[in-house]
Amino acid sequence: MKFQRVTLANCAAASGTVVVIDVLRAFSTAAYAFAAGVKEIILTGEVDEALGLHQRFPGSYVMGEVGGLPAKGFDFGNSPAQFAGWDLRGRRLIQRTSAGTQGVVLSAQAEILLASSFVCARATAEYLGWLNPPQVTFVISGAGPLQQADGKPVGEGDEDAACADYLEALLHGLSPDTAPFIRRVRESPDGQVHVDPAQPFYVATDLDDCTQIDRFDFAMQVRRQDGLLVMHKVTELYRR
Repeated sequence: MKFQRVTLANCAAASGTVVVIDVLRAFSTAAYAFAAGVKEIILTGEVDEALGLHQRFPGSYVMGEVGGLPAKGFDFGNSPAQFAGWDLRGRRLIQRTSAGTQGVVLSAQAEILLASSFVCARATAEYLGWLNPPQVTFVISGAGPLQQADGKPVGEGDEDAACADYLEALLHGLSPDTAPFIRRVRESPDGQVHVDPAQPFYVATDLDDCTQIDRFDFAMQVRRQDGLLVMHKVTELYRR
């Protein structure tokens, strides 16, 4: 199995098996929503589209952010903590974020499309191992324009690159120490925003929630259904 990495700037050309990574916070938040009982999450790129789908599907909830901050008209922001105590069994969510869902929308050439973060990384690696594709493309959704020669982001998006590194290690059959990966998330520019008292809309406990490595035993797969990008959790079926 070979690996390559792209960003939002060039993921539109990625084909085959594509994994869009957003640790802080879209696909950590999505995993916590699934754990609260959500049956499916429709992913969108635009606020108006998300609100339109909310009207189209009575009883649905809209979650996400614009520029990292809560979006007007949305029921939930982009924080895993907000689902504590909620029973969302059977409910549909619609998610729009500035990085993660953009990566999914832009990865239009993908044949198999997954979303991931640290909280469901091992399950994602297990599912990829079961699929056994010849190549996996990781979309480092938080990466800025500055890139190293090997395609790994400098500064921005290092939390997502760290997750890709962890996934690669698992797929190589390794059992890496998780502490360095947690440190990279916390020390990344996006991680530092969460502990900045000048940024009151960010929840400091999100860093704890988003670095609960392998907390959940499901992967998250996105399929195209009736013109929509619909994400479901993938659980024990592939382990049989």
